[in-house]
Amino acid sequence: MSKYKICVYAICKNEENFVDKWMDSMNEADLIVVTDTGSSDNTVQKLQQRGAIVYVDEIKPWRFDVARNISLEHVPEDVDICVCTDLDECFVPGWREKLEDAWRKYTPIHKGPIAKTGRYLYNWSLKPDGTPEIQFNYFKVHERHGFRWKCPVHEYIQYEGTLPLEKVFISGMVLNHEPDPAKSRGSYINLLELAVEEEPQDERMRYYLGREYQYKGQWDKCIHTLKEYLNLPFASWNDERCAAMRLIARAYFKLKNIRAAYAWYYRAIAEKSDMREPYVEFAQICYELRDWPMTFFLTKEALKIKEKSATYVNTGYAWDFTPDDLCSISAYNMKMKAEALEHARRALSYAPDNERLRNNVKIIEGAGMSD
Repeated sequence: MSKYKICVYAICKNEENFVDKWMDSMNEADLIVVTDTGSSDNTVQKLQQRGAIVYVDEIKPWRFDVARNISLEHVPEDVDICVCTDLDECFVPGWREKLEDAWRKYTPIHKGPIAKTGRYLYNWSLKPDGTPEIQFNYFKVHERHGFRWKCPVHEYIQYEGTLPLEKVFISGMVLNHEPDPAKSRGSYINLLELAVEEEPQDERMRYYLGREYQYKGQWDKCIHTLKEYLNLPFASWNDERCAAMRLIARAYFKLKNIRAAYAWYYRAIAEKSDMREPYVEFAQICYELRDWPMTFFLTKEALKIKEKSATYVNTGYAWDFTPDDLCSISAYNMKMKAEALEHARRALSYAPDNERLRNNVKIIEGAGMSD
């Protein structure tokens, strides 16, 4: 059985506290190549002590795509598969076997030579108990040649070769993101504004800029930018359009324009009716407004959806106890005891140690209402 030469490559700066855990996670690779962009702590020394090949390249002005491309240039030419990660990310053990197995067994769509990239499960955030909060399929596995990183921030790997490009899904390969919460995103808005200026028709960068405005509480800029995104000719991916509409709805809600918030959530559901997220997010604001009929209706609709998205972000609150919990509370407030009790018990089954959920079941069981 042939063995592929696999290289993990990364960029870093002042991340000495992550080195040991990251190296332990990545040591299934044949080699680990790191580009340090100017650490003032012991990151470089610790990486070298653990066996990484380290280059130091200062990037001015800072751009993630430039840094990633320099790091990729440091990967040896004879590598078969490149795996790009950051030092605050760790693979679940056994990832190499999953990668090689998927790469070897993949059946091409096209005849003749092809180029390949890999898709795998990425847990962008984890709950305190270690279960996924936000997860989606990630894209940072690729062949050594013909690829280049693009965009100043939220960079992505782009194929520039001539062979047909095909995507390989690597079942069982899981990467967990365990970031430093103190790490700043301060440069993101400036870099995203630069990206939009460089590529005015790039729908992806405009979406990310609108989302970043939302993160910063700049509600009007969020709404304006995401409406621009929705009007771009290539903004045709329903999953992302739905996400943009949800962000607009949340921004309107923060501005206390409830009518507009409702209208944009309706649009989000119409755009992508087979995802739980727009229903549950809408239900959450209806709960805050004590709109019990809408909360009940939306959560019942969400619970009809049984499969997570294979193409977009899955949020923990859409798939944990939250939909049943909101459904139960709204049913209770509408004096629908049987529905309230059924969903309270279901919510508790997701989190048996949750005291509030246990108390909800007791309260409903003892309630003197009838349907």
